[in-house]
Amino acid sequence: MISNILHLIVYSLMSLFLVIVILRFLLQVVRADFYNPVSQAIVKVTMPLLKPLRKVIPGVLGIDMASVVLIVLVQLVASMILAVVVGATELLANPLILIAWGFVGTLTIISSIFFWCMIISIIGSFIAPFSHHPLLMLANQIINPLTAPIRKVLPPLGGVIDISPIIILLGLKVVDMLILRFAMFLSVNPSVTLGYW
Repeated sequence: MISNILHLIVYSLMSLFLVIVILRFLLQVVRADFYNPVSQAIVKVTMPLLKPLRKVIPGVLGIDMASVVLIVLVQLVASMILAVVVGATELLANPLILIAWGFVGTLTIISSIFFWCMIISIIGSFIAPFSHHPLLMLANQIINPLTAPIRKVLPPLGGVIDISPIIILLGLKVVDMLILRFAMFLSVNPSVTLGYW
């Protein structure tokens, strides 16, 4: 009972922090507005760990490698803690398998982030189409690299019906199926891997 409670607490807190770190990485990749209040909050939470990493890990081709390393480290540390909590200490002998599982878990989180940003954008376009709410603006900036190419090929039908969200949601479903197959291939243990299973 106590181990289940401890697992829930560790898994939830580490997952929340990992989502924030992944969002920080995605915000830089999509060149989101860092003056957005939500972006500012993400920067403040991640800066204490990213700042020292950036001193030793340079960016590569515009990609913030310090964020990538931090994502791997958070997954690895979380997996080690969770392995101890669930009594699977034999997993600690092979950190490479934990890193591989963490990679798959991270992909599931990224896919979920894109999915929920798409849902937020769709709902926002119906409820408040001209809203400047920070969360809605950030969600649109995150999904824009996915929607923009599709809208160039398939412009809105009749000038008003945008089918790009449908295509993106179908694409994300296919990606989720591929990730799940990859997770099964690696025999990912969801109780020690952060992600949405």
